[in-house]
Amino acid sequence: MELIFAFCIGVLTCCGAYLCLRGSTFTVVIGLTLLSYAVNMFLFASGRLAFNAAPILGQSESIADPLPQALVLTAIVIGFAMTAFAVILSMRARADLGNDHVDGNPPAVENEIRQKGRRL
Repeated sequence: MELIFAFCIGVLTCCGAYLCLRGSTFTVVIGLTLLSYAVNMFLFASGRLAFNAAPILGQSESIADPLPQALVLTAIVIGFAMTAFAVILSMRARADLGNDHVDGNPPAVENEIRQKGRRL
């Protein structure tokens, strides 16, 4: 089970990093969301994965560590707020600039700027 869990964390991290390097703001937001999911899973796994573990002392032989659960819950709330902020920020940038490119210049516009610079 730990191997599958580690593989899922790795896949989420790789996909999130790939999407963060794309040129569109929507894919960057999705990439940041995937990275936050990967971090949440990693934090949750740091509390030792156990089956049938009670969160209360004295209820069973093994207990679940509540600290990673609290950290993940906090990270989920903060991640949702940051995702909402990034979506609103990207919508505002699209409205102001007229495109969805991260630096504001889509590749076609950058090529035109380079060609105009060569003509001068």
